[in-house]
Amino acid sequence: MARVLSQLTEPFSSGGNPYLEWHHAPLRQELEATDLEVIGEIPRDFSGVYFRNGPNVRHSPIGMYHYFDGDGMIHAVSIKDGKASYRNRWVRTDGLADEDAAGQALYPGLAADSRRELPHLSGSDGFLKDSSNTDVVFFNGQLVSTFYQCGDGYLLDPETLETSGRLDLDQLGIRSLSAHSMVDERTGELIFFDYAAKPPYMTYGVLNADGSLRHFTPIDLPGARLPHTLAITQQYTILMDLPLFWDPELLRKDIHKVTYYPDMPSRFGVIGRYDGGETIRWFECDPCYIYHIVNAWEEGDEIVMEGCKTNTPEPKGTLPGAFGNLLAWMKIDPTYHRWRFNLRTGQAREEPVFDVASEFPMINARYYGQKSDISYHVSFADADVQLFDGLVRFDMAKGSVQQYKFGPGRYGSEAPFAPRDNSSGEDDGYVVTLVNDTEAGRGEFQIYDARDIEQGPLARVIMPQRIPGGFHSCWAPGDLLAESVERWR
Repeated sequence: MARVLSQLTEPFSSGGNPYLEWHHAPLRQELEATDLEVIGEIPRDFSGVYFRNGPNVRHSPIGMYHYFDGDGMIHAVSIKDGKASYRNRWVRTDGLADEDAAGQALYPGLAADSRRELPHLSGSDGFLKDSSNTDVVFFNGQLVSTFYQCGDGYLLDPETLETSGRLDLDQLGIRSLSAHSMVDERTGELIFFDYAAKPPYMTYGVLNADGSLRHFTPIDLPGARLPHTLAITQQYTILMDLPLFWDPELLRKDIHKVTYYPDMPSRFGVIGRYDGGETIRWFECDPCYIYHIVNAWEEGDEIVMEGCKTNTPEPKGTLPGAFGNLLAWMKIDPTYHRWRFNLRTGQAREEPVFDVASEFPMINARYYGQKSDISYHVSFADADVQLFDGLVRFDMAKGSVQQYKFGPGRYGSEAPFAPRDNSSGEDDGYVVTLVNDTEAGRGEFQIYDARDIEQGPLARVIMPQRIPGGFHSCWAPGDLLAESVERWR
């Protein structure tokens, strides 16, 4: 049974933008539904909630819409006792509140022709509306929703998805948070960074499990940079200075033009989790860009980091049509890669691992910062827009790859690992994802055996509405969710 929580009736125009149509067309309503139909059988030996964030623009955009502009929307699928329920809500950011009050879009986007001086723009630079549409993590009994260009960190109730406020960055003494802040399940800490167009160009810090500030320090960089993620081990954090960033000359004129500098090295900074920025050690590697990391850990004198390396982050040309440049920038060529940073010698080594195009990697979250072998990625469809057409399972110990395609007209989401109750191994559990069936016009929540994704989904939960494309997700195990929420409240 489904209940409508809110519904928009105002006219909405896509303007022919492919990121506002078909699979990417934004939803116009918020729903909650229980006791959902299941094809197959939901295993009864696991419980928890899958949360996924993504852009879902609420008001017709000003000028050209970029996929990264859409207002954050959280989808949640709860699994318990072999049954499933669903809920979706917009992240009620300050910028969205301004637009709701005005009844129209007010803010320019990433591809806008001009800027406007308005409040609630993201980060310390006042460049974009903080739409909080990129990542979502479960921390200190709440969901924290974040924005890729650095922003506030919005707090949501994990049961109702109601936005309860923001992290009080001023009180904590933090400038802003980038997306891909990481929660260490071992300690409960939130490890974060941000970046800006003005000094300090990067800051780094740690929040305790109770939300208080444990550590904060500026990081010295040679100029404004655009790192997307970080990596953690049990003792260290790896920060990035990559050769894809705003053109410095144009930035002085307040023009944010992203440019790739292939003659510059990629630099990786290793810093003790609670150490000051002056202690960071930089390692130089081949030029590239990195959107997402698989994992990192300590191995003798070395830090080992694995991730998805994009070798050509800047398109060599555009695609046909009015949106050709936008579409070209969204086509990337990531493959599985490994880096090693020797803390004794100061040397770095790197090597390709699997020549299989994939991205949005997820692992058993209990293994972040520790040696891991298994990761789950999505594969890209051969299309002009970004579509995830299947899952890929990498096993480093066996050197093996499994792949599963969702099928014609079916496109999925980032797929986290969901541990079985009392699980005893790295892959003892399930992989879960949301899939949009564009032919049937409906969404599905699919559950896979984490050790054998090639057999296809064990269960397909029918959603009460279609599920547009999105970005990042997390799985909150039932026991951890209940314990953390009770403690927070």
